[in-house]
Amino acid sequence: MAGKKTPEIVITGVGVVSPVGIGNERFWSNLVSGRSGIGPLRSVPMNTLPCKLAAEIHDFDPLEHVYEKKFLKVMSRDIQLGVSAASMAMKDADLGSGQIDPTRLGVDFGAGHISFTPDELAEAAREFADPSLRQGYTRWGEDGLGKIAPLWMLRQLPNMPACHVAIEHDARGPNNTITSADASMLLALQESMRCIQRNHADVMIVGACSSNIHPVDIARISLYDSLSGQSDPENGCRPFDRDRDGTVVGEGSAVFIVERYSHAVARGADIYCEVLGVGSGCDGRGYENGSGGRGLTNAMNAAMKSAGISSSEVGHINAHGKSTRRDDYVEAKAYHNTFGADAEKIPVMALKSYFGNFEAGSGAVELAGSVLSLKHGELPATLNYKHPDPNCRLNVVREPQRLETRVAMSVNRTNMGQSAAAVLRAI
Repeated sequence: MAGKKTPEIVITGVGVVSPVGIGNERFWSNLVSGRSGIGPLRSVPMNTLPCKLAAEIHDFDPLEHVYEKKFLKVMSRDIQLGVSAASMAMKDADLGSGQIDPTRLGVDFGAGHISFTPDELAEAAREFADPSLRQGYTRWGEDGLGKIAPLWMLRQLPNMPACHVAIEHDARGPNNTITSADASMLLALQESMRCIQRNHADVMIVGACSSNIHPVDIARISLYDSLSGQSDPENGCRPFDRDRDGTVVGEGSAVFIVERYSHAVARGADIYCEVLGVGSGCDGRGYENGSGGRGLTNAMNAAMKSAGISSSEVGHINAHGKSTRRDDYVEAKAYHNTFGADAEKIPVMALKSYFGNFEAGSGAVELAGSVLSLKHGELPATLNYKHPDPNCRLNVVREPQRLETRVAMSVNRTNMGQSAAAVLRAI
């Protein structure tokens, strides 16, 4: 039983930068009040874009959170969000400079595709605007390359969030980046646990960040994914609803301080919850595996085995809940395969109904929702869930409700079937 296990790895700090709110208090307050972060796309022209809605962060100022301000010029929007959330998490954990041996402090971060604006390369590409001037291509190295800022690439590399976080907090321990789209956050959490269990670190800064509020990103995503065509925010992102028509793009980051329990107790840290176990899986080959969500089933079973609990002990599920017809159906099928008849009884919350999907970052913000739910003993409602889908048959939380048990499961799954699940327990 989970209650008999001595805590080993715990979360002692949380930092959130999201469309629902910046900072833990605003984020949680808006969740339990049912305030959505989805609205009409404002930061870029939307007339020719396939999606008119987005979950944008309008009141974010990196100058308020980033310590090494000279590095802002080489930080993309994604990186700024991640570094800011990490600083919030470190403050929340009361871990200041000199309070931990820097060689025992590591970083594990999830990230993905980081877009650039065409303006950044416009000057270098100007000579090639006329395709008839083919000789320009032969002089690219002499003329064009020199017009690109020398540090331009540093804004786009997915490992840079982890690098900047390590510089900000002098973290000299293990440093790793996971680039597995939606599953990145939970896979980073899994790797951080391994670092602590192998005694390579006492504390890990773990998170993920991403921003899809970019015309190129929106156009790119629409080519392989289902974006909602709605103009009314209440109809935009409707996880597991019968009438869902796609997801909504967004942006954000959440970061967690993952710490050895004995280390946290020794320094008198406040503890949010224990990380009981994390599991991962992939659908593998074949339509049957993908349509049945075999990878997610494997991930959930592995997480419960690692946690030392049975399926009957899972109090609620923080679902991936992407709001596309196929993804939600596959996810629901995986729950039925894993939990059997209990799949229709376990409370399920789907927080993308508040802030849409932004791959690595949305998995992190969802996990923050789980951690804070355990702290406050309450589940936020899933927004926009009006018509249950008979093909899903889940107990989707429609109104805020008190937690009946202390064990939660949070899951994420990519388009390609990479899946991860984490089991948390309130202490």
